[in-house]
Amino acid sequence: MNVTQDEEQDPMDGSGARRRVVAGVSGSLGSLTALHRAADEARAVRGNLRVVLAWEPPGGDIAHRGGPCPAPMAAWRRMAKDRLLTALDTAFGSAGPGVPLEPLVVLAKPGKALLMAADRPDDLLVVGAGSRGRLRRAVWPSVARYCVARACCPVLTVPPSPLRQALDTVHRRNVWRLPLDVRELAD
Repeated sequence: MNVTQDEEQDPMDGSGARRRVVAGVSGSLGSLTALHRAADEARAVRGNLRVVLAWEPPGGDIAHRGGPCPAPMAAWRRMAKDRLLTALDTAFGSAGPGVPLEPLVVLAKPGKALLMAADRPDDLLVVGAGSRGRLRRAVWPSVARYCVARACCPVLTVPPSPLRQALDTVHRRNVWRLPLDVRELAD
């Protein structure tokens, strides 16, 4: 599997192009759920699956404004590629998604990277909606909201897995040291 940088144009962006389904991946459980849904959508339309992992240097854009040192930038790019390959392996294993796959590692903020990758009106952009409380919304901006507001193509937001909600509940109970009734987990 070859992971490329999103620099060159798609050679088939004319009328004979296959439909693309673009999915953003971070490695989180929510992004893997969205990746599975994107693969299902790509199979349904017999299209290509474009998987995007966006990365930034530690410290953000300011860290390399004065001129990035090539060695750390290459190491960070390699780590991003490894993270994407790990996410794909976790999601699909050795069998793969069952559709043509185009993995991309992009040096950009996640929302901008996804909009660059899903730049045709007939693309479908699939993102995980994530669990959004007031505090999370204030601290971490939503990539899904950013994409829905600015995309030139349809955007499918995938809600978190019910398993994620159950895991979060158990985690909260453990943090607050509340008693846990395991019969609640069996329902």
